[in-house]
Amino acid sequence: MDWKKLLSTKRTGASTSPDHHDRTQFQRDYDRLIFSSPFRRMQDKTQVFPLPGSVFVHNRLTHSLEVASVGRSLGNNISRFLAEKYGDSLPLSQEIGAVVGAACLAHDMGNPPFGHSGEKAISDFFKHGDGTYLQKMINSSEVWSDFVDFEGNANALRLLTHKFSGRRTGGFALTYTTVASIVKYPYASGKPALKKYGFFQSEKEMFLNVSQELGLKETAPGIFARHPLVYLVEAADDICYQLMDIEDAHKLGILSAKETRDLFMGFYSPDEDKARIERINQVCREVTDTNEQIGYLRAGVIGKLVGACTDIFIEYHDQILEGEFEGALTDRLSGSMNTAMKRCAQVGFEQIYRHPSVVEIEIAGFKILGTLLDEFIKAVLAPDHYYSRLLLPFIPGQYKVPENAPVHLRVQTVIDFISGMTDVYALDLFRKIQGTGLSGKS
Repeated sequence: MDWKKLLSTKRTGASTSPDHHDRTQFQRDYDRLIFSSPFRRMQDKTQVFPLPGSVFVHNRLTHSLEVASVGRSLGNNISRFLAEKYGDSLPLSQEIGAVVGAACLAHDMGNPPFGHSGEKAISDFFKHGDGTYLQKMINSSEVWSDFVDFEGNANALRLLTHKFSGRRTGGFALTYTTVASIVKYPYASGKPALKKYGFFQSEKEMFLNVSQELGLKETAPGIFARHPLVYLVEAADDICYQLMDIEDAHKLGILSAKETRDLFMGFYSPDEDKARIERINQVCREVTDTNEQIGYLRAGVIGKLVGACTDIFIEYHDQILEGEFEGALTDRLSGSMNTAMKRCAQVGFEQIYRHPSVVEIEIAGFKILGTLLDEFIKAVLAPDHYYSRLLLPFIPGQYKVPENAPVHLRVQTVIDFISGMTDVYALDLFRKIQGTGLSGKS
């Protein structure tokens, strides 16, 4: 692959070259995303823990902003590396920080309510729940795989690029480079040997156009090499969710201060980082507020990991460009950082993601999303029924398709509607449908 092709300002849905603008094309991507309604709605979508009461923990919005901050740092580091390597022959390399930052903002925009359990709830509805009957009505095994293996990554690409009713061609009309930088799994659904996928069948043609324009290497039929910047987006996400979930768990009392300090200090080698450890000890003697200490430790670890992932990308640059690099940048961490990252992942799995407050969200997600899917799919399939006519006005105009549209398109529009909901709206609508959301006041 060639950086000169990989960095493109061409936009989805655009038939002409972009007009001159005071901001760069990639900065416009960033601004377009951050001012959008779907991005704003992430403030009311669960990251891991229930949305805050007295203690403020991360939601999808704050997580995405932090990932964008880390991603911009990684991108800027690689921008300097490419400037030294290619000089003036690659002018767009100076914008890599903006590209990675924009892709990081968008990476979770396709996730449904109630965290990752929302994805599982949608899949389970079609695979094992009340939606199994729909398989006989959908005559495409590939499209059916989009439903039974619903993937938030693919839904993000659809949200960003699909022409919804009344909206413009190309969706957000992002640059091809930003779009490609979001796709962690550059192939469509329906490949059983691969656990995840990057785009639905409905976005397949669009992604093929992007891949051809950018010169993404096809490593097997229908399977492409990642755009190199995907590795930076993925690293930023890995760093943030591993460390911030640990910090949130401390704030909620799931992990003690000592457990949290030990996890963060594990990233430092007693021999190689002796001076840094002494500096940390000095600051912690001065700063006695426990939350401030934890925040300081976490910030230092993020900086250390950004530097390490930058070095790994540079070391494996040629392999990445050839489409031969496997795994994530964080998989190649060495020494104390590798051990500490694995320890954080283990603690997350054993003590955080199995915590009752997290499991309760999963249970609620299954019940709420399963009910909403069932009711609204029945409504779009039988729009003339009296009860259907009561429900259908809840679906915004942008998601509506003709009543005679193929079954899979009518089902897809319900998924579009429900996956875009906030946690609170989904719960409120569920209660109304169940008849429990009425005040009873006359």
